[in-house]
Formats: sequence, structure tokens, C-alpha cells
Amino acid sequence: MVHGCDRCGYHRGFDLTVAMISLSGWGRYPVADCAIFRPRAASDAVAAADRLPDLIPRGNGRSYGDASLNPTATLDMRRVDHMLEFQASAGTMTCEGGVLLADLIDTMLPRGWFPPVTPGTKLVTIAGMIASDVHGKNHHRAGSFCDHVDWIDLATGDGEVRRCSPTVHSDLFAATCGGMGLTGVILRACFRMLRVESGFIRQRTIRAPQLADAFAVFERSLDSTYSVAWIDCLASGDDLGRSVILLGEHALVEDLDAGRRAAPFELPRRRPKRVPIDFPALALSRASVRIFNKLYYAAQRPGDAVVNLDSYFYPLDAIQDWNRIYGKGGFVQYQCVLPLHESEVGIRRLLTEIAAVGQASFLAVLKRLGKESFGLLSFPREGYTLALDFPATPTNLALLNRLDVITTEHGGRIYLAKDAHMQADSFETGYSKVQAFREVRRRYGLDQHFSSLLSRRLKI
Repeated sequence: MVHGCDRCGYHRGFDLTVAMISLSGWGRYPVADCAIFRPRAASDAVAAADRLPDLIPRGNGRSYGDASLNPTATLDMRRVDHMLEFQASAGTMTCEGGVLLADLIDTMLPRGWFPPVTPGTKLVTIAGMIASDVHGKNHHRAGSFCDHVDWIDLATGDGEVRRCSPTVHSDLFAATCGGMGLTGVILRACFRMLRVESGFIRQRTIRAPQLADAFAVFERSLDSTYSVAWIDCLASGDDLGRSVILLGEHALVEDLDAGRRAAPFELPRRRPKRVPIDFPALALSRASVRIFNKLYYAAQRPGDAVVNLDSYFYPLDAIQDWNRIYGKGGFVQYQCVLPLHESEVGIRRLLTEIAAVGQASFLAVLKRLGKESFGLLSFPREGYTLALDFPATPTNLALLNRLDVITTEHGGRIYLAKDAHMQADSFETGYSKVQAFREVRRRYGLDQHFSSLLSRRLKI
């Protein structure tokens, strides 16, 4: 435990800027008027957690729904963003919670280090990655991000900063990893990085004409470091579940062509494109997405290639404000995971329901996950996860309710970092450790300090 004193460096003052603004997650649904507090230093964040009666910490706002929204007080942590220490011998980085993953990669990749787990965007904070216990394309091999975290410093709203790890305050550590900010403010973290020889990926592209073929590819590719599939959610009949699977390995220097070997970490600079307007509904009609899906599937040629990290891990980061494609009303992402023995049957049911209704999603992803994570509210478990985006319309929200039923019937759960619609009964069924999570919250008095619109909706 780190006590409140000048010596620890966390309690030196209280300097916040405050604003009242309309706020949303990345999905732009729902929108809420929130009081925003912007600490300039970790000490400000500790003081805010102690003095504000009810709050939720927020990183870069890349959770999709209402997980980082609290009308009473939302604590914007982006200014608490210093990288503090890197120990090359152990490969460990210590940094403040507001550090952006993009900045971490820009700093450490030229030195030969990469995060051990990364989500599909690098525009997230380290604290956000811990609070969501993010998983990546390598979960079947490496687990989730929190499997690589050595410790965190957590402001718990009682004037204390607790250092939590798998061996110290282990109950609080397990509750914080995947706890969606409901256990306190993550001030600092120490985590292990991955040694790499280049900024490139050896990519193998495989087309799967049907869902069963996609599952077969994943199962025989468990030795691959990374694997992910784009899946055509509008395909039906014999084409149901047709997919493009991308396997990946970190490229060695010897894998690169002669021009790249001299500078293996020098990535091509790309100028981000911007979506300047909110797209009309016609842009995501069934017909337009069906055409896009057919063309995309046909364009993906099987074979091997060496590609840069950005194109493999973060293709959408090249399009600023891509969430505007879904129009002014915003969108919801449906991401569920089904147990391994239920995955093929359950995902077939989900895709059949989506295709029958004709609600189009051109961003549909299928991944194989490994063993269940230790976090009490962590999303990953062994099986398959399916993620799809839909405009936030009444028709689509009704569809998501039906998808919830299918997910529940097959023993699955829904990702809290993406959720904006789930009901409390589905949450209770999917997250079997929620009572243990509530117990930790009560034990440390956290239920008196931290809440969000998500926690209220799900009665956490």
C-alpha cells in the first residue's frame, strides 16, 4: 500500500480543469451530459478520487458504449501520460495510466520492443487496456494484456493508493483487470514487453468458403502467433460464414527484402484519411454491404506476404473518425464469446439470424481465444469470439436482444468494453464471477466511489 504522503509523489496538490459536455464512447451511442474533470498529474487524480462522491475514470474514449460515462463526474486521464522507466534486462515498462498505446509503440518499437498483446486500435490508453483486459489476435497463445501486467498503482477513493499484483492485494488486482474502471483510478502500471526484430509481420492469407472451413483453419493454426478472420455476415446458404483468415508472425530481419533489412523498424508513413461527414443510411444498406463483402472476399488472394505492423494490427486507425460512417445516430458493436464446444453451432445460429434479418455489418471479425482470463469481469474464455457493428437503430437494438438470447443459450458472454445494450439478466448469466467482483467492491468501499452508466444499467 502506498499511503498519502509527499514522499510517495501522489499527494502534492489538487489541480483540475472542469467542463460539462455531451460525451459518448467510440460508438457515439449513447450520449450523456457529463461533468469532465481533467487532472494534470497523478496527484490530482488521487485527490479527485478522494473528494468526488461518485466518478468513473476515462482514457481515450475508445470503449464503444457507456462504460466510461458518469454524468456526476468523469475523470479524463489523458494528461497523466508519462513513460517512467524501462528495464531492458527484464523487458518491463513502467508508465502512467494515460499513456497512449500509439506513443508507447512509437517510442519502443525502434528499440526492438512491442506490446505483448494489442487490441485492434493503438489509440487506447494503457489504463484502458487494463480496465478492459484487452485481448488481441494472439489470445490463443499469449492470453490477454493483464496476463503480462506485474503490478498497478490504484487510487481507491479513500485517500489511499494501493499497489496491486498477483501476490499483493491479489483480490483487487483480479477485480481491476477487466473491471471497467469500477475499482478505482489506475495511476501507474508495470508490464512486460515483447522483443521483436522488425516492424513487420509475415502474413498468410487463407480463404474459407464456409464457416466449417474457417473453424478448421483456426484449429490447425493454433501454433501461429496471430490469427484473425474477416467474416461475411450477410452470406447465407452454402456460403454462410465465408471468411478470410490472416495468420501472422513477427518478421525476422532475414525475412525482409534487402531494402528493409538496413532499417527493419522504419515503417512506411501513411497519411490518415478522414471521414468528413456523417454518412447517410444508404451507405450501409444491405445491398451496398453485400457488394462490398463480395468484392472484398474476391480481392483477398491466398498466399504469403510481408506487411507492416499497422496494416496487420490497426487497419482502421488509418481512417480518422471512421465511426461517422454509421451516421449521426451512432452504432453499437456486438461482441460475444462462446465456449469452444458450443462455438460452431452457436456462431452459425448468430450468423443465420443476422443474414435472415439482413442487418448489414461490413466490419465482422472472428477470432480464436485461449484459456479463460483470471480477471473477475474479464471477457476472454476459451472458444470463439464474433464481433459485428450495426447502426444504432431500433431495429438493430431489437436484433441484438435476440442475439443475446442465442449467446446465453450457448453459454457465452458479451464484451463489456463494446457493450451499449445488454440487460442485467444476460450479464449475470454470462459473468459467473460477478458476485466475487461485488464482494471486492464492498470490501474496499469502492461501491461508494465508482460507477458508470454501464454499471448502473447492468446493476453491477
